[in-house]
Amino acid sequence: QWYLIEQEAYKVSLASSLFFAGLLIGNITFGPLSDKLGRKPVYISGLFFDVVFGYVTALAPNYDIFAVSRFFVGIVNGGMALVSFVLTQEYVGKSFWSFTGSLTNLTFAVGIAVYALLGYCVREWRYLALVSNTPGVIFLLLSFMLPESPRWLYSQGKTAEAEDVLQYIALGNGKERLNLKLKPSAGTLRKDESAPGILNLVKHPVLRWRTIILMYIWYVCSFVYYGLTLNAGELRGNLYLNVALSGLVEVPAFPLCMFFIEKSWSGRRKTMTCFLIFAGFACIFTMFLPTNAGLFLSPTSLALCGKMMVSAAFNIVYIYTSELYPTVLRNAGLGVCSMSCRFGGILAPFVPSTKSLSPSVPFVVFGISGLSAGFLTLLLPETLNKPIAESVEDLQSLKYQVLKNEEAE
Repeated sequence: QWYLIEQEAYKVSLASSLFFAGLLIGNITFGPLSDKLGRKPVYISGLFFDVVFGYVTALAPNYDIFAVSRFFVGIVNGGMALVSFVLTQEYVGKSFWSFTGSLTNLTFAVGIAVYALLGYCVREWRYLALVSNTPGVIFLLLSFMLPESPRWLYSQGKTAEAEDVLQYIALGNGKERLNLKLKPSAGTLRKDESAPGILNLVKHPVLRWRTIILMYIWYVCSFVYYGLTLNAGELRGNLYLNVALSGLVEVPAFPLCMFFIEKSWSGRRKTMTCFLIFAGFACIFTMFLPTNAGLFLSPTSLALCGKMMVSAAFNIVYIYTSELYPTVLRNAGLGVCSMSCRFGGILAPFVPSTKSLSPSVPFVVFGISGLSAGFLTLLLPETLNKPIAESVEDLQSLKYQVLKNEEAE
């Protein structure tokens, strides 16, 4: 529409790059903000501006406004998505976290398929942007009915407000009014101390190693995910059908996750290790398959299988990470990890250029990355049937320590 050809052709990719740059900023800023200001206000603010800039994108009169709006959409969308995930988790007890986490992540895969259907029905990009952005208005209005996270309120010492939210949730579930009295959180007893900030992820030795390992795992999840998509063969046929399949192939990963991560013999750590290792082997085995192999042994089929495996690992790492950080730093930890995930997505497209050295080099790079992340996961503690830390002080207890690998009693 704006004649982005020849010398101006780079602007097409620039708009996408600005969006991902916005995601990086949103991931790292919204987390600490929600840890200090609360989940609900930061989430609603992010969703509001996401809708506003979404409409600006659809109605942009020129490329400059379009590109800038995409950048701001990336910021608020990346940050709001993380905060909404944590808010959903903190509404329910830890025993439901695998279900709510998987259900939340499932909406992303379904969203890809729905968007492909919309793209098939609505070919004009401005109308497509308007139609896909309109549900955000409905969800924004509904979001005002949501209460604040009771876990966040409790971690801030607002026990009375946390009790009110729990009573509200109980009444909504059809329960009678509860005789509820929360004990003060250990992390809120010293009122003269400032609220924990993002630097606690570096200063605290337990959180430091936990964050380094998780950042690498998140990076590899993104790296291998996009690497399999770019390197293991391209699907032929209808464009819209292929986009829908790329989302639907991830759907089986979620029931697999929900089954394995709740079993005492597998749990979060071992299940994620297996999925990452399988995804790594999918990359390595792809280079041994001939391009004219049958349907079930073709590089494309193995790529889809590997994508399902790494999608399962992605789903688990969201749930696992939220359980490994205390409530006062949960969004900050998720934000930092998600930021490293974006770097994986940025670097993955450059790996195919190593084919000039040898056709198998890209697959070896992605395969070794998946295998290394899988084995590093074993250094993290299991969180199944373990208590959730509310404050940084809770991490001093042996039951919260990293690298101990103690089994749940």
